[in-house]
Amino acid sequence: MSKFFYKGRIEKKPKHSSCGYNTKRETKLGTETNPLTLIVNTEERQQELEVQLAEHQLFATITVDTDAVEDIAELTATLNKPTTTTFDKTPNRNDPCLCGSGKKYKKCCGK
Repeated sequence: MSKFFYKGRIEKKPKHSSCGYNTKRETKLGTETNPLTLIVNTEERQQELEVQLAEHQLFATITVDTDAVEDIAELTATLNKPTTTTFDKTPNRNDPCLCGSGKKYKKCCGK
């Protein structure tokens, strides 16, 4: 007998949670289904941004409005994502030490 019917349980486990289907996924910003929304003041600035979008293969709806304040925050946030910091791997105990002494790591710097 299945563990989901143990002790009188009637409801089954939902299928999507057992298959790894991510139900809380957000759509990526800058794709065809979810384009960036940009507001610029001039046609020249619009052409500059279109070139920049083509380089990074992003999609956006660009509105030219001379009275509004330029708003390209979504584009700058998409292009300037923070990078993950990585550290050098520490050697195992029996590997040669990194300082160049020729001793094992556990006898030299691994104390």
